[in-house]
Amino acid sequence: VVNLLGISLTVLFTLLLVFIIVPAIFGVSFGIRKVYMKTLLKIFQWATLRIERGAKEKNHPLYKPYVNGIIAKEPTSLEEEIKEIRRSGSGKALDTPEFELSDIFYFCRKGIETIMDDEVTKRFSAEELESWNLLSRTNYNFQYISLRLTVLWGLGMLIRYCFLLPLRIALAFTGISLLVTGTTVVGYLPNGRCKEFLSKHVHLMCYRICVRALTAIITYHDRENRPRNGGICVANHTSPIDVIILASDGYYAMVGQIHGGLMGVIQRAMVKACPHVWFERSEVRDRHLVAKRLTEHVQDKSKLPILIFPEGTCINNTSVMMFKKGSFEIGATVYPVAIKYDPQFGDAFWNSSKYGMVTYLLRMMTSWAIVCSVWYLPPMTRQPEEDAVQFANRVKSAIARQGGLVDLLWDGGLKREKVKDTFKEEQQKLYSKMIVGN
Repeated sequence: VVNLLGISLTVLFTLLLVFIIVPAIFGVSFGIRKVYMKTLLKIFQWATLRIERGAKEKNHPLYKPYVNGIIAKEPTSLEEEIKEIRRSGSGKALDTPEFELSDIFYFCRKGIETIMDDEVTKRFSAEELESWNLLSRTNYNFQYISLRLTVLWGLGMLIRYCFLLPLRIALAFTGISLLVTGTTVVGYLPNGRCKEFLSKHVHLMCYRICVRALTAIITYHDRENRPRNGGICVANHTSPIDVIILASDGYYAMVGQIHGGLMGVIQRAMVKACPHVWFERSEVRDRHLVAKRLTEHVQDKSKLPILIFPEGTCINNTSVMMFKKGSFEIGATVYPVAIKYDPQFGDAFWNSSKYGMVTYLLRMMTSWAIVCSVWYLPPMTRQPEEDAVQFANRVKSAIARQGGLVDLLWDGGLKREKVKDTFKEEQQKLYSKMIVGN
């Protein structure tokens, strides 16, 4: 038994080294993951057709998620809608500015619509799928259809938990260990081209191994627009693995808060080999101090581009929410990046209010794969007539348009906070202007 176990571990390590670790070091792929993805797509298509056929045989309604919301909304202004209500109620338009009792119906309807179809809250839950991807956690509306489908689901669970999970844990351990060891060793070298060259390739190698630990299949578009030194790379934020996705194709200086534990060990090792920008908790609360540190970094054109996620929290990859203006105030060239995940193979969204980091990583490593597309958009600079908020909104709109995401003005901080009074006051001002005039 001991001999068989030793032989098995030797064979497994050899396969990992030949087919995953060595290709990751040189940035090449044998195409195994793409064949795996195409095979999964065919299985999903068959399972979906079988579910639809079974639902028809049993007269069960087919589940269709409300992709664009459950209430159809026309993009009209407050004034136009109130005019329409007055017209239908009294047969006259808004000829003179005055209050009418029927105006109350507009605000009642808007309030009920918001409760029924809250466009903010649903951005912090997993994206619903129209088809079943053989992951029991994807959608609970699917019911027992056939024995073959159930057996296929059970077989998939065995593959994911008994084969893929141990393999992925081994790869993740290898990637993190090499990152800590490699950056620590490189950190002792004198500053110069040699240290920069080794640091870059150590980071790329380790991130590529970590990408393979998630069976991530990434398609990069428009690589000629990749961020350059002295700039800021901003991207929409879905998951902590966004960092790995981008850093496996480029070399960035990270920005973040100093942590303890394992994350702290990794941060301290990384900063020895690369000029990452880590903040103490007290500094993070001081917006001006953070802006000063970032400005000093980007003014040195020899330093790496900074990677920032201006939303400040994870969104479920169906939309882009308000960008914090801090990174757009320092006057650097901004390199927008759009990241779009394919939820068929696994949900990359991290609901930090519901799952801890360990639980989230376990869910990632027991998914079929992480499939995503990354678009590098042309660099953007702040126009003379723009303030930081307008510039941030322009960059956000470009990312949303390229990634096929909904462009929302709401602050992602509403995930944990109440709506600010300024939002309520804005609606009150609009109605007051309509009644009293400008």
